[in-house]
Amino acid sequence: MDFVGKVIMDLPMEEGVSKAGNPWRKKSWVVETFGQYPKRVKMDAFGNQIDNVHLELMKTYTLSVDLESREFNGRWYTDVRVFRAVESQDPTMANQGGYPTQQPGTATAAPATPTDPFTAQGATDPFAAAPGAAGAAAFGDASDDLPF
Repeated sequence: MDFVGKVIMDLPMEEGVSKAGNPWRKKSWVVETFGQYPKRVKMDAFGNQIDNVHLELMKTYTLSVDLESREFNGRWYTDVRVFRAVESQDPTMANQGGYPTQQPGTATAAPATPTDPFTAQGATDPFAAAPGAAGAAAFGDASDDLPF
């Protein structure tokens, strides 16, 4: 499985010796995905894979991972193991100007035009647009504020 994410935490190396007397080591990182709902994913590299995966803090990578779940004492645990990382461009900086692009679901600036269609520049009389209507003046005196 592949996905794009930015390394937000570089966790310390863990090392030890197994019950069988074999040395082991594990390196972990936390990566944040992009999109409308970014997710944080902790991933690990074990043994010799640590030498093949070089991740730097705050850089964006396309990551290839293996997902595996296992059961222990009636509970399930999921491992995310990274085996390849290729540096890539941050999707929010993908346009040529280097300015972030708008992500779906994020806030935007207020519109430059008023939301009232009757005060907006270039607005037309809505009654004049109706077929057969003679405009707002055909409904009586403009100072009359009665709804009927």
